[in-house]
Amino acid sequence: MPGLKRCLTAAFLLLVAQPAVADARPVTSNGLRDLPAVRPVMTCGDVPKLDLDGVTDAKVTIQSATVVTTGTPAPYCEVKGTVAPANTVVVRLPIDGWTQRYVQTGCGGLCGSANINYGQASTCPLVVDGTLASATTDMGHQGRNDGSWALDNPQAQIDFAYRGVHVTSQVAKALISRFYGRGPAYSYFTGCSDGGREALMEAQRYPGDFDGIAAGAPANDMAVQNTFHHAWNVVANLDLDGHAILLAGKLPLVHTAVLNACDALDGLRDGQLDDPRLCYFDPATLGCASGQDPATCLSPAEAAVVRKLHDGATDAQGRRLEPAIAHEWGSELEWSLFVPATPTGPSASANFALSYLRYLAFPGAQNPDFQLSDLKFTVASFWKTVQSSSYLAAMDPYLTRFQRGGGKLLLWHGWNDQHISPQSTLAYWDALRRETRVDGFARLYLFPGVAHCGGGDGPNTFDVLTPVMAWAESGKPPGKVVASNATRSRPVFPYPAVARYDGTGSTDDAADFVPFTPRTEPGPGYHWVGERLYSGDYRTWCRVVGGELVCRPAKTWLTALGSGT
Repeated sequence: MPGLKRCLTAAFLLLVAQPAVADARPVTSNGLRDLPAVRPVMTCGDVPKLDLDGVTDAKVTIQSATVVTTGTPAPYCEVKGTVAPANTVVVRLPIDGWTQRYVQTGCGGLCGSANINYGQASTCPLVVDGTLASATTDMGHQGRNDGSWALDNPQAQIDFAYRGVHVTSQVAKALISRFYGRGPAYSYFTGCSDGGREALMEAQRYPGDFDGIAAGAPANDMAVQNTFHHAWNVVANLDLDGHAILLAGKLPLVHTAVLNACDALDGLRDGQLDDPRLCYFDPATLGCASGQDPATCLSPAEAAVVRKLHDGATDAQGRRLEPAIAHEWGSELEWSLFVPATPTGPSASANFALSYLRYLAFPGAQNPDFQLSDLKFTVASFWKTVQSSSYLAAMDPYLTRFQRGGGKLLLWHGWNDQHISPQSTLAYWDALRRETRVDGFARLYLFPGVAHCGGGDGPNTFDVLTPVMAWAESGKPPGKVVASNATRSRPVFPYPAVARYDGTGSTDDAADFVPFTPRTEPGPGYHWVGERLYSGDYRTWCRVVGGELVCRPAKTWLTALGSGT
């Protein structure tokens, strides 16, 4: 009987993995397959009775299934459950008109809450009309987003790193298969920030989970991002007494000067930099003249801080401990995230860095008393800090299995991102292009004036999900993505192309712009201490042994690829 149960489980999982509809279905005008709507074959109230034993690597408990009839989209069956030991899973199953697609959404920060959030996919028509099945997870811990959940909890660290998202996809697809009598024809993932890291982690470690992935502003170099990057935001701005030198009140001054110097480089004075890498701004030009009101200029110390925040973390010899540039010119109004309003005011970057350095950076030596002054900006400290938490990084550019399986990847980032430098995504893209032929399966979009995952002065609302769907379902490669705000719409073209005004019509109308591909790609290049991290050798798999986290390189743990542990 145990052998028969294993065979039945394997057959069921194979059924779930197969598309329910052949690709011969007609294609709609937006490139999506015209898939017929499917109704449930069971009631929402019967879902808690389902036995999901064998669906994933641990016990699955369905705690509730409730029909939601209010809000948009509705109605749907909301299922809440747990994958042992502590991964909360939330699944939404449309009761009317499911069009055979599944979308899993990512989780931001250090997670801890299971809230379905489509982010920049929220304007996707299928999201709006509620015909998608969807799910998300809290990634193995609840509530605390300060990293303290990881203290003496190695399994939670694994779940946050990569397992939680994977087992959620397995459970959600199993529920879909049971609820509708067939699995999804297509499966997608969309996420931003840590959700972007989760997206790339899926493409790298579990390439069969999703047909299409939209990865926004990915924190894929988390071991660098949440240590040296955010710590530098703080320590580069401190005087000998530990007080902030540059205050938030000076940021509009710097921003105006940057625009005056560089706004017209793309052919338009429109308050945004289409490619900040073309801007060569010297903060010293804002230096105070004799008798000048200090509110209208920068002291030498303030100008030096602006330069350091722009350039990014280095050691005493000037060796880069993160890719240059840490914060793009044109994004200065967003720097209030880490530049305080008062000399002793708080900085969010301090919280980000300390949460990681205390509980996640050194799994075998967690220290709740760790202070930013304990982090040494040296090459030796860099490798000690980064390598010890490599299991959290998603920097492997070898996406051959995802590509060969027909997977499609849309990477995107806002140029004004104040949390995660777009240079990090460009560095990953550069590595990806070196290792694979990206044209057939990957695209990168860089959105001018857009801050972290949205917001900012530029057109900041756009749909990243529909282009991925069309590419996966009909082979239609993504072209321009139109971004808009209350006053302006602009097209964003696949990198390295940029939008150029065609000289007619309104400069606030996306229809009046055409693509232009520069002869060379501007920028500082991606030579820094950790550039070799963008390789498969950096990826590790972990398990809990005797209550401790034990990690080994992927090449020696090949059996882990199918185990999820």
